[in-house]
Amino acid sequence: MKLMSFGLIGLSLAVAGSTLAAAQDAASTSSVPKVLQITREYIKPYKAGAAHDKTESAFVAAQAKAKFPVYYIALDSQSGRSRALFLTRYNSFAEWEKYDKAADANASLSAEMERAGLADGELLDELDSYVFTYDADLSYHPHDDLQNHRVYQIAVFKVRLGHDHEWHELTKMVKDAHDKAGDSAHWGMYQAAFGDDDGTYIALTGDPSMSAIDTYFSEDKKFVEAVGGEDAMSKLDKLYGDCVESARTELFTVNPKQSYVSEEWIKADPSFWKPKAGASQSIAKPAPPAKSGE
Repeated sequence: MKLMSFGLIGLSLAVAGSTLAAAQDAASTSSVPKVLQITREYIKPYKAGAAHDKTESAFVAAQAKAKFPVYYIALDSQSGRSRALFLTRYNSFAEWEKYDKAADANASLSAEMERAGLADGELLDELDSYVFTYDADLSYHPHDDLQNHRVYQIAVFKVRLGHDHEWHELTKMVKDAHDKAGDSAHWGMYQAAFGDDDGTYIALTGDPSMSAIDTYFSEDKKFVEAVGGEDAMSKLDKLYGDCVESARTELFTVNPKQSYVSEEWIKADPSFWKPKAGASQSIAKPAPPAKSGE
């Protein structure tokens, strides 16, 4: 069992969406947007750098010009196949539909988005999209500094059909152990609603720096002790194997050139979100908090 990919990598929900700039109570899971759309682009070999930045920046420019109120974060893969993820959140499916209708009604925006799409399509091998819904019961210690996140881990779990009860039991045991250990674990969990197999869950984490991953791994021993030692870990392993068919964790970094974020985020850290030409970017510099929950 690779519990590291579940608890000890500090899985926290940190994604962008239509309400990220609004002030919310991070401690209240009721404030978390419930719908997460992930668009995934598989990039042709050696087309994932400046060429893709250029085509994606056309989408960003078009929406910024139209002052379109739905924001998203772009992620570049650091593991697995070369791909980009675009994470967008909505409070409800009704809200999503409302913004889709608003985009369709804006002829200028629609035309610019279509032109951008045609150019971007030349760089892609595949394109797909998934929809997930937030599960507050399976999430743990959400953070409110979403605008500071520069590195993401995304863990994907395939829960065996008919074993959802064990999955919830396992998650509670892991959360209780983290409480006892007092470590830095934190995550948000989403369940697949459309586009993926039933029983698919994803947990996302975002951090200002990859150094956070070193911290999570260093807390392994503390977590095992909190569980109750190696014998207790063996029991946890068995429950994990009984209810989870497969699991994997992938590493991503935020690509600010392809992200469409609020002016509040940009003003808080312009050197990251709107760097000057030729300027280097750091993934470790935090911006002042813009509380929005996870």
